[in-house]
Amino acid sequence: MLALRPRALAIPRARTSSRISIAARFRYYSVVANAPIPKKTKVWDSVDEAIKDVKSGDTILSGGFGLCGIPETLISALTKRPDVKGLTAISNNAGAGDHGLVKLIRTGQLEKVMISYLGGNKYLESAYLNGDIGIELVPQGTLVARLHAHASGEPALYTPTGANTEVEHGGIPIRYKPGGMKAGVLIPGNKKEAREFNGRRFILEPAIAGDVAFVHAWKADEVGNLVFRYTANNYNSTMARNAKLTIVEAEEIVPVGSLSPNAIHVPGVYVDRIVKATEPKAIEVTKLAPSAEAQTSAPAPSDNKATKDWRHRIAKRAAREIDDGFYVNLGVGIPTLIPEHLDPAVKVWLESENGILGMGPYPTPAQVDADIINAGKETTTLLPGASCFDSAESFNMIRGGHMHVTCLGAMQVSQAGDIANFMIPGKLVKGIGGAMDLVSNPDKTKVIVTMQHVAKDGAPKVLKECSLPLTGARAVSLIVTDMAVFRVDRAAGTLLLTDIAEGVTLDELRAKTLADYEVASHLGTF
Repeated sequence: MLALRPRALAIPRARTSSRISIAARFRYYSVVANAPIPKKTKVWDSVDEAIKDVKSGDTILSGGFGLCGIPETLISALTKRPDVKGLTAISNNAGAGDHGLVKLIRTGQLEKVMISYLGGNKYLESAYLNGDIGIELVPQGTLVARLHAHASGEPALYTPTGANTEVEHGGIPIRYKPGGMKAGVLIPGNKKEAREFNGRRFILEPAIAGDVAFVHAWKADEVGNLVFRYTANNYNSTMARNAKLTIVEAEEIVPVGSLSPNAIHVPGVYVDRIVKATEPKAIEVTKLAPSAEAQTSAPAPSDNKATKDWRHRIAKRAAREIDDGFYVNLGVGIPTLIPEHLDPAVKVWLESENGILGMGPYPTPAQVDADIINAGKETTTLLPGASCFDSAESFNMIRGGHMHVTCLGAMQVSQAGDIANFMIPGKLVKGIGGAMDLVSNPDKTKVIVTMQHVAKDGAPKVLKECSLPLTGARAVSLIVTDMAVFRVDRAAGTLLLTDIAEGVTLDELRAKTLADYEVASHLGTF
């Protein structure tokens, strides 16, 4: 019921000679008095009943990153409805092994997926290259931004991510004809409109609308308020806000009032149905800290590792570019070795694009948690002072240039700082992931490439121009290989050799580098 309460309004004081008169008046407004909690519950006893309105041709939004936070209970239930076909699924990736959206690919229910990364999903990669399924590759940050745009009632957004690449030009085929690349392209990529703002190039990306969202939550109350746990937030919170029908599987379903208003990540207005999550949580890569015995023995000095292992040689040299207090994003592979080689006086905040700021070392067996993983889908830990957030927040801080440094690998780098690291057309499709976003603001975030100087077949990787599809144009500021270090003048498109690895001659380096470069007057070694 409603009750009326008077509200006093302050009136300016009127001064007359020696007396002050104060006037007051009241305005009545309504408040809720003794309001009952709504009796309608959004909790469904049957997951099969909860998904009964999913129909052929629908666009399904599926939360999760790797196997962390995936709605496995809902996906498994949908596989039991083989009559529902021609689906388009949108997610960061399509699962791994027998987990995630790959289940719907195997049952033939998916016609197309829109994802940022395939990773080690060989089944999906093969199906795409053979023309059996369509894949629209979207940069990870762009994907969540496009989902967020529709949830916010916005038709499109401008982003620097993907400018001057095949994402802008529409050069990444969505689907090949049956028979694969040799048979030709069935569905080409989508070209994007481009525009310059303040001297920077941006592309127009349309919002993405979902018919049904499958979401995994840690806790949900009976009216749909949601709480996520650590990195299981990822895409889930944005997808919950986007779709016409949002179905949530929750590990814990609690009574109304059990959740603190301060703790809620998604308000109940976005949620339509809730079911109990029954499928066990899986971990894609369990990576552990050294055993207690190994930790008590004397660790190999940084210098020893750099001498014996080319990867550590690169990591040690790259570590010299990172100062105390830096916020740093490290890609997979060689960049993950950099913390081992930081000066003991240098303390940094490591950001993981799936939603961690303040990432710690690998866990002990007792610390392993399926909801705390890094961007490489590996188990990790959180340092004191760490924070966890969703993918939208993560890529806002990345695109906004709030990272001091980002380090990542590459297949090729040009003398102008162009970088290619996500695909070899017709042969290798790992996906874009977050790389395009990470190199999208090089004026504010220093981009360091760490890689071998030549490919496995001996082909040089430092070139005048990249021959592979670009991840970013004029983005790289420093190239660190197992043979040399080049500083890049992105504006002039030139290289300066500043360091050469011990045991490498200038003649050898020239023979293995297909780019023009100058040699610093004081050439360092590492």
